[in-house]
Amino acid sequence: MHDINDFERRGIPGVFVASAPFVDAAEIQAKALGLEVARVFTAHPIQDRTDDEMHALAETAFAELVEKITAP
Repeated sequence: MHDINDFERRGIPGVFVASAPFVDAAEIQAKALGLEVARVFTAHPIQDRTDDEMHALAETAFAELVEKITAP
């Protein structure tokens, strides 16, 4: 989240990506740090997925990622 915030401050669009169980933690951390960064959450778990499953997961998140990274 710090990296995305740093990019945004330098004019480089960025989006924070994490899996669904981390929604609350991400929101709490962002609020505590005073960060306003775009976020996209994917299905969980990640670590045990095959390459094909990861590609499918990326495909499902792609439109939202593009929307968030191009939003004003």
